[in-house]
Amino acid sequence: MADAITAPHHFAVRTTHPAALSRDIRQATDEFTAQRRRIVALSLTSATCMGLIALYQIGSIKHLPEPPLPLTDADKVDASEEAYARFSVGDAFLGFASYSVTMLLAGIGGPRRHETSRWVPVALAAKVGFDAAQAAKLSVDQWTKHRAFCTWCLVAAGATFAAVPAVWPELRATLRRKT
Repeated sequence: MADAITAPHHFAVRTTHPAALSRDIRQATDEFTAQRRRIVALSLTSATCMGLIALYQIGSIKHLPEPPLPLTDADKVDASEEAYARFSVGDAFLGFASYSVTMLLAGIGGPRRHETSRWVPVALAAKVGFDAAQAAKLSVDQWTKHRAFCTWCLVAAGATFAAVPAVWPELRATLRRKT
């Protein structure tokens, strides 16, 4: 069962037996897996922030708690017209789903996926880049449109920016490898 190809060649994910994959990924000590774990932890941090904001945006909680810092007003930012402008849903729901996709891409495959499933590290790098660009845009929008910041949004953005350098080592190894 090892190295069975389960999709067309250009999108192939080489799979190993599930027990071997479970052992290999949990016990791996290589740099690429360490960086993938970092991306998952950072994306989970961002998703947790989005989850809290989503509870506010759906009305489950009436106020977003945040430290009493100058220029912060999470309620104002996260209840704004812009926050509900896409798909008739609060933007935190979209952010939560987006960070889930990032975690999924980080979790796919074993420690040597840069050799066996080269599209996955490329897709992960593109997704993390998209996440960072979106976080930057939304952070700027908070100030330019509302003259206030959401602390939870800034924490999520910081975690998102911290994930960017974590994709580089595996992406470089993937791009250097000849087909």
